[in-house]
Amino acid sequence: MDNISVKKNLYRLTMPIFIDIALVMLLGAVDTVMLSRYSDDAVAAVGLDNQLISFVFLVYQFVSMGAAILCAQYYGAGYRTRFMQIVGIAVMVNTLLGMAVSCALWLWAEPLLTSFGLRENLMPDGVRYLQITGSLSFFQALSLTFSAALRSTGKTIKPMLSTVAVNILNIVGNYALIFGHWGLPAMGVEGAAWATAGSRIASTVILACFMTGIWRASASVKKDITPRGIVFHTLRASYFVISLPFKVVFKSASAARTVYASYSRYFRPFPWQEMKNLFHIGIPAMSEEMSYSLSQIVITFFINQISTEALTTKVYCTTTITFVILFSTSIVQGGDILVGHYIGQLRYRAAYILGNYVYRMANILTLIVASLLALGGHFLLTFLTSNDYIITTGTWIFCIDLFLSYGRVKNIFACGTLRATGDAIYPVIVGVICQWSVAVGIAWCLGIPMGLGIIGMWIGFCLDENLRGVILMKRWHSLKWKGKSFAQK
Repeated sequence: MDNISVKKNLYRLTMPIFIDIALVMLLGAVDTVMLSRYSDDAVAAVGLDNQLISFVFLVYQFVSMGAAILCAQYYGAGYRTRFMQIVGIAVMVNTLLGMAVSCALWLWAEPLLTSFGLRENLMPDGVRYLQITGSLSFFQALSLTFSAALRSTGKTIKPMLSTVAVNILNIVGNYALIFGHWGLPAMGVEGAAWATAGSRIASTVILACFMTGIWRASASVKKDITPRGIVFHTLRASYFVISLPFKVVFKSASAARTVYASYSRYFRPFPWQEMKNLFHIGIPAMSEEMSYSLSQIVITFFINQISTEALTTKVYCTTTITFVILFSTSIVQGGDILVGHYIGQLRYRAAYILGNYVYRMANILTLIVASLLALGGHFLLTFLTSNDYIITTGTWIFCIDLFLSYGRVKNIFACGTLRATGDAIYPVIVGVICQWSVAVGIAWCLGIPMGLGIIGMWIGFCLDENLRGVILMKRWHSLKWKGKSFAQK
């Protein structure tokens, strides 16, 4: 009965995460598909921009990933005060970091794209798209933090609902602004940028509302002390709920001051140890992801030297392949929440058994989807473009990716789950060594000197993913991650 309950809880967490991640991926895919009807050059320019933006989001994620891991462990251990402190610190750090990075992207958009070899004919579209989406990216920093806090407590439906709304706004915005419908000007790439940035702002607002649980009601004056916190009610006006482990509802200025005093006590004196824990887990978690993203940017630079067609092929293939890993990513993230709860409770055997079950399910689902893509890739690319080079090369890439996916799912599981246990350093060491020696080194050798082009580079990716996967799975099965829980520090 306990196993049945755990599996049901896993699927309850996974389905909203699955929908959420699918819609986040769709957000980028919508730009690619709609711009493909505009021009292939626009797809290439925006594809490189989105790779840089994704790298920037990794900078924001070092805080949100660390917060997610710590919040899950503290929530499982029942440490509500430490939970509140981590959320507050994460919001503060990501706000400051997001503002600084957004200013840098606005000021240095063109030098950045020039340094990554964007072709001159693509530069105007690339610069404008990066300036708009990059300068407003600090909203995504807050959005990532809010989502991490909500998910760590099992509230996975709320981030999903915000992503649903965001995708609707993005599709409508792209339709109106790229092609000039409903009396609006046809802005092309700039229109796609405004639609994407606007939808991300809306996501942040919606998640902030979920975090504060905005409500409107009227009630008689009273004060309730409940197991979940303090509830204040007053006559007239509106009140809001802070939907964290504590529930606080207030309507008047005096009640607001009382609640502020109640929450500010968690930060007097300032919890420097919690900030240290956040950086201790967040920086290694970010470092592995950032190393991977940087290696992909370098390889994109190599591909850009081959031809614009090769770069466009990568954009189409990468956008499509992200949906292959959707199933493994969602079930692993759902499993990591429960693993974090178990680690916080020092239930190591339960965490290990659950982790193995999550890996098996992720592996089966990923290989099924990768096989379908290998079989139907030619038809899909024919729908997206009429360029024979892109269609032929992309079809071969989808076949290679079937073998690549077997290693990728190991990395997604092992990296995420080892972090959830608190073992964040080991994946970084393995990732940096393999990504730069195998993924970048072999990909360059096969693609440029040996003349295999982008297909040779994908073979290098395949070798990297499978090698890292074997090493990291051995770490997981060794159980050397035991005793690394931050809840006991």
